[in-house]
Amino acid sequence: MNGADTAWVLVATALVLFMTLPGLALFYGGLVRARNVLSVFVQCYAIAALMSILWLVVGYSIAFGPGDSGIWGGLGRAFLIGVDAETLAGTIPEVLFFAFQMTFAIITPALIVGAYVERVGFGFVLLFSGLWMLLVYAPVVHWVWGGGFLSDGGIFGEIGVRDFAGGIVVHETAGLAALILAVFLGPRKNRTTPPHNPGYVMIGAAMLWVGWFGFNGGSQLAADGGAAMALTVTHISAAAASLTWGLWEKMKYGTVSMVGVVTGTIAGLASITPASGFVGPIAALFIGAVAGILCQEAVTFIRNKVKIDDTLDVFAVHGVGGIFGSLMIAALGAGSWAAQLGSLVIVGAFTTVVTVILIVVVRAITPIRVDLETETNGLDLEVHGERAYDWTS
Repeated sequence: MNGADTAWVLVATALVLFMTLPGLALFYGGLVRARNVLSVFVQCYAIAALMSILWLVVGYSIAFGPGDSGIWGGLGRAFLIGVDAETLAGTIPEVLFFAFQMTFAIITPALIVGAYVERVGFGFVLLFSGLWMLLVYAPVVHWVWGGGFLSDGGIFGEIGVRDFAGGIVVHETAGLAALILAVFLGPRKNRTTPPHNPGYVMIGAAMLWVGWFGFNGGSQLAADGGAAMALTVTHISAAAASLTWGLWEKMKYGTVSMVGVVTGTIAGLASITPASGFVGPIAALFIGAVAGILCQEAVTFIRNKVKIDDTLDVFAVHGVGGIFGSLMIAALGAGSWAAQLGSLVIVGAFTTVVTVILIVVVRAITPIRVDLETETNGLDLEVHGERAYDWTS
C-alpha cells in the first residue's frame, strides 16, 4: 500500500460523488421549470443511494470480479466477498478502489436523468436505472477497464481500447441511453419554457468542473505526474470549450448566454475525459476548442432537425463529447484506430439493444411517463408532495 496514492484516491472519490451530489443535481435542477426542480433533486439522490447498494451487491463483481471471462467478472466479489482493509488493488486498498468506482456507477445513470426530466415516472427511474447499471454499465466497465475483451490482449490485439476515465464507458453509454429514452418518452407538452434558475445551473457546472479533477485525475489511481497531467489537461479543455461555445453563440445569435458558456464547460470536460491520461496541454486545448462548437451544433441538430426532446442535451453534450474525445486518442497517435472505432461501435450497439429491451420490459411493470395532469402541475407536488418554493410567502 502506498500512503500518498491512497490519500489522493480518497480525495478523488469524494470529488466524484460531489459531481452528482450536489453538482449534477443543481446543474439539471436549474434547467427545468420551478415546479419540477425537486423531482430532479430526488431522482439524482435516489439514484446515488440505489446504485451504491447495487454496486456492493453485485455491480462491482460484474465489473471487476476475479473471473477470467472477457465478458464479465463473475460473482466472486459480490458483497465484497474476500475483501478487507488489507486487500490491495495495485497500491491502494481494494475497498477504496471499490468506492472510487462506485462513484462512477452513481454518476453514469444519473447523467441520463437529463433526458427525461419533467415527464417521467419515479418508479420507472429507479427500476430502469438499477437494471441499466447492472446490465449495461457494469459489463462495459469489465470489457474496457476490467481486463475484458476490448482491453489489451483482447479482440484488437496487443493494443486494446484506450479510455482513461470514461469517454466510452460513461459518456457514450449514458448519452445513447438518454437519446433512446427521449425517443420512447416523446416530447414534453411544452418545450419552450426557459431554465427557472440559471444561477443553479452555473453553481452546478462549477461543482462539476471541480469534481472532474477527481474523475480524471483520480483515474490514474496514483499520486504522481500522470495524475497531475490528467488534472491539468482536464482544466484546459474545460476552459477552451467554455470560450468557444460562447464565441460560437455570439457569432450565431449575437449574445453570449451564461447557460451556454457553462454547458460548453461540460462539453469540454466530457470530451477530454477519455484522452486525459494520454495527451498534453496543447492537445487538450484543441480538443476543448473543437468540443465547444461541435457539441453546440449537436444540440441544435437534435433539438431542431430531428426534433428529439433530449431535454437537457445529454447525448449532444456527453455522448457526442465522449465519442469525439475517444476518436481524438487515435487521431493524436495515442491509440489504435481499429480499437477506438471498433469499441465505440461494439459498445454503442450493445448499449442500444439492451437499453431498448430494458425500456420495453420496465414500462410493462411501471409507467414510463406520468399523466398529462401530473406533467402540467409539475412532478414536485404531484409525485413527491413537496414544492421547492413557497410563492405565497
